[in-house]
Amino acid sequence: MAGVEYSASMMCANYGHLENEVKILEDAGIDSFHIDIMDGQFVPNFAMGLQDLEFIRKATKKEVEVHLMIKKPGSYLDLFINRGVDTIYIHPEADYHPSTTLQKIIEAGIKPGIAINPGTSIESILELLYIVDKVLIMSVNPGHAGQIYLPYVGQKIDKLLAMKDEYNIDVYWDGACGMDKIETFAPKGMKGFVLGTTVLFGKNRSYGDILADLRKI
Repeated sequence: MAGVEYSASMMCANYGHLENEVKILEDAGIDSFHIDIMDGQFVPNFAMGLQDLEFIRKATKKEVEVHLMIKKPGSYLDLFINRGVDTIYIHPEADYHPSTTLQKIIEAGIKPGIAINPGTSIESILELLYIVDKVLIMSVNPGHAGQIYLPYVGQKIDKLLAMKDEYNIDVYWDGACGMDKIETFAPKGMKGFVLGTTVLFGKNRSYGDILADLRKI
């Protein structure tokens, strides 16, 4: 669908040929690269590190966004601000003072974003919507790739999409994102989708063919 942004979830990429993966995805027309940082505490998994981020940042001129699934993200921001990323997402419930952390991201000239877990209500983050540019809706519980979509999140997504113009935010989808979800939610105003194993990686099809199909849904 024209105008919709697609980001590659790089924790799902082939790390035996990471440089080639980045180049092929870039040539295929991916809009950005999504880097999941997990600490084994906020979520039950460890994923991606600073070396991965640095390598991907140097390998592409496309936008690179960092999704911090870590406790106290405000304590570690400098590690990511100084590596040339374009967007930083934090989970508000992972920080004592998320508004302070977001303000630091803004002052660094980086796009501020929040990620909302399936069990996090919109009402609990309303005030933060005034200071963020992007909201990443998690349609699965964070921590692992290949999970199943949680249908009850759909109502929350509809509610947030109805509010996006009032708060001047862009809404993005992360988790279990298949063609059916894009076809349903892109016309409702979803700005972009993070693509992982559901539709992009491990499909025995070229990334170019897959993205071409997504663009013409």
